[in-house]
Amino acid sequence: MSIFWKLFSLFYAIPFPMIIYYGIKSDDPPNLAEANPLLALALLSLAIILWVVLLAGYYKSWILTVFAVVKKIERLKNTGIKCEAVILSQIDKSVPNAGYNTYVLNLSFKNFVGAYIEQKLTVNDTKPQERKFEEGNKVEVIVNPNPKDYPLVILSTFEANIKKSVILLFHAGWFAILALVAGYFYYAYQTENEGMGWRFVTCYHPIVTCAAMLLFNNINIIEKLFGYLAHQDPQNDFLIKYNGLPAKAALISSWQTGTYINEQPMVAFELEFTDHNHQKHGITIKKIVDLLDLGSTRQKEIAIFYLQKDPKQIAFASDLNELNVDL
Repeated sequence: MSIFWKLFSLFYAIPFPMIIYYGIKSDDPPNLAEANPLLALALLSLAIILWVVLLAGYYKSWILTVFAVVKKIERLKNTGIKCEAVILSQIDKSVPNAGYNTYVLNLSFKNFVGAYIEQKLTVNDTKPQERKFEEGNKVEVIVNPNPKDYPLVILSTFEANIKKSVILLFHAGWFAILALVAGYFYYAYQTENEGMGWRFVTCYHPIVTCAAMLLFNNINIIEKLFGYLAHQDPQNDFLIKYNGLPAKAALISSWQTGTYINEQPMVAFELEFTDHNHQKHGITIKKIVDLLDLGSTRQKEIAIFYLQKDPKQIAFASDLNELNVDL
């Protein structure tokens, strides 16, 4: 879903504004002599600011963040909470000739309040001959006490290294984008100015609209909107998972809300459960249910986790088990 919306947004951020602009221009050429020069300069300034913000964001996420993550991992090794985990299962996701094996491990260990949880963790193994990630083996993990901070879980043996070749590749990509943007500014000026300077810049010129749409796409507004509609909040789910207690909730009733995400229905579940203080709680929670899993809406009991300090905050145990951490 994330990849689809990124590609969808990318099309509407670059090709679509250009198709619209050059289509309108060919049918109805602008009269630059009547254009407001102050408005054109204001739009040009806005475009430059948008592109600077966008390129700075790319540089931060592609390059600076890599160094920041390495520092966070080193700090987590000193400040994180260590515990022993059992490998319940292992899925081999290795790519041929990669130089290492990639596994998705399903681990079991105690959370911060002593309840056993399952956590999926994707790891790269440079020494597969040691077979240390086989099912049934025990490994030591380090858990971040702050569920809003990345990374959340790492292996105590995890080593973070920065490859100079990758950093150089990211730099080359960033400078390539910078060159394309500067080149388009030059191309647009040379082919559209008609001796009138930057008066050709309008609010729907690709110089402005492409930057605005890319920035819109970069902050993941669409993805966040769908996550909100689907009642998905990974940070809150991690908070419940690592600070919550398990319980069996009785399913009182369930019904479709009429909302669909990717043709999958959103279902409301009315639940009732008893917490560790023997207090009963009734709560309604919504989630997107796969069409092949509609049988879950007819269960008598559903496994959940709830926060000790706020039992109204709950999550389905099955959803928490699917949360993955990539390293």
